[in-house]
Amino acid sequence: MDKTFVICALILLFGVFISGVSQVMLKKAAMKEYDSPIKEYLNPLVIFAYVLFVGTTVLSVLAYKGIPLSLGPVLESTGYLYVTFFGVKIFKEKINRKKVIALVMIIAGVLISSFLG
Repeated sequence: MDKTFVICALILLFGVFISGVSQVMLKKAAMKEYDSPIKEYLNPLVIFAYVLFVGTTVLSVLAYKGIPLSLGPVLESTGYLYVTFFGVKIFKEKINRKKVIALVMIIAGVLISSFLG
């Protein structure tokens, strides 16, 4: 693996992580009551979450310059790990056996595709 590939892969993974953070922000905002639909969508938390989404898009574009297109979706699937972790830690969601099996399969797929694919 060359240095550019590793840096681009890390950029993509960072972007996916930030995307997970922005999803949490949107869920937090959705859990609040608002006086009007305008306030629901035009509040600082929602606006900043969407700014983060735009930033992650830019990071993805930069990352795809140095990694194969076939590897991008594999690395982006790590978002499921982040979202599950945030759901358990922040929203106190329960994780069941099916979710654990699915997460293990995602991790195995990412590792196999990254190192052997």
